[in-house]
Amino acid sequence: MNTDLIIIGSGPGGYRAAEHAARNGLQVAIIERAEVGGTCLNRGCIPTKAYARNAEIMDIMADAEAFGLGCLNYSFDFAKAAERKDGVVGTLRSGVETLLSAPGITLVRGEAAFKDAHTVTAGGEDYTAPNIIIATGSVPKMLPIEGIDDASMVWTSDRMLAATELPRRVCIVGAGVIGMEFACILNSFGCEVTVVEFLKECLPALDSDVAKRLRKAIEKRGVAFFMQSAVQAVGDGTVTFDRKGKQTTVETDCVLMAVGRTPATAGLNLEAAGVEYGPKGIITDDNLLTNVPGIYAIGDVNGRQMLAHAATMQGLKVVDSILGRTEGIRLDVMPAAIFTHPEAACVGLSEDACKALGTACRTAKANYRSNGKALAMGETEGMVKMLADESGKIIGCHAYGAHSADLVQEVSALICRDTTAAELAAMTHIHPTLSEMVQECAEQLARA
Repeated sequence: MNTDLIIIGSGPGGYRAAEHAARNGLQVAIIERAEVGGTCLNRGCIPTKAYARNAEIMDIMADAEAFGLGCLNYSFDFAKAAERKDGVVGTLRSGVETLLSAPGITLVRGEAAFKDAHTVTAGGEDYTAPNIIIATGSVPKMLPIEGIDDASMVWTSDRMLAATELPRRVCIVGAGVIGMEFACILNSFGCEVTVVEFLKECLPALDSDVAKRLRKAIEKRGVAFFMQSAVQAVGDGTVTFDRKGKQTTVETDCVLMAVGRTPATAGLNLEAAGVEYGPKGIITDDNLLTNVPGIYAIGDVNGRQMLAHAATMQGLKVVDSILGRTEGIRLDVMPAAIFTHPEAACVGLSEDACKALGTACRTAKANYRSNGKALAMGETEGMVKMLADESGKIIGCHAYGAHSADLVQEVSALICRDTTAAELAAMTHIHPTLSEMVQECAEQLARA
């Protein structure tokens, strides 16, 4: 079958690229070996956020007395929470399947493998196109440690999301996004949670000032953290790790490996197409083009920014390039959120990154405890931190606290338009809202 564009993978990058290409007159074959929607919909963003909502409601119930609601009794049915999570995923998956049934799109079920630079085999057929987008995503990463192959004890995020029963005690290895989100969810669900992390601080993409405060807030909720700790072995209901030269062991019923994800390139037969790749993914230029003309790689598989929305925007950028369009998508401005409790978010440079790069910056902070809406909500734990360069242009924003992702999204949009702190300070913000903290930071920077 000859077509204009082949897309391998139907995650957020693949299905949005297919829809955009078909809407603009291209004939698209999109190949998927499993469920449409990719990791994000089926084993990542969406199911974890469904559980995060369950956890949030439980946390609100636990604090209900502060709002004058006494003598409340409830029980938690994990099976029903899992059923709800599956229902959310199923509804969204049906939506993606409908999108991929649109005119101009052919959904192919099967394992894709390159035959040559312009031919892909899947489902027993050959598909040929001048342009091919690889959007196969990623798989959970595992550490090469003793006992890692003990399937009864060592779980990935995939298995945790598919679980029908909760372990009583969980040791999470890794304090990145996956580890921190699960730590909060499982803690709210009543599990005893321990987190072991090799680095000095959690969530390295976050400004360390914000990350430390977030970790301390989660620690107060009952999650135990062991930072600067290297896991050595798992087995017999224990995790053993080295912490600053001292061997420590914790008991657990389950070990959740949350040390990141690795690009999914196995089985693609990239060698047949001559596509260069390595342990960190398929190598691309800033236009997402591989070393082979006409072959692109987007999303987790190129290892650039492992975020669902990054995959989406990369896919749209590639399709626009194929169509010969000049678009205004800025992939250098990529906001990110961590749906812990409280949640956190960031965009642009952190103060740590500025110091490492030798970039002069000014910073400003606003605390939730001084914000009227936060006090009224009972959400006083949190902080917004904004950065500007010497000219006053906003270059970063990092925050933790209720709805911090929404606050950072506002700043992200303004960074895309090279907005200065003075310009933001002059923009009227509704009172009372949490977003007044964004304006407050801008006012501080404008006065500096």
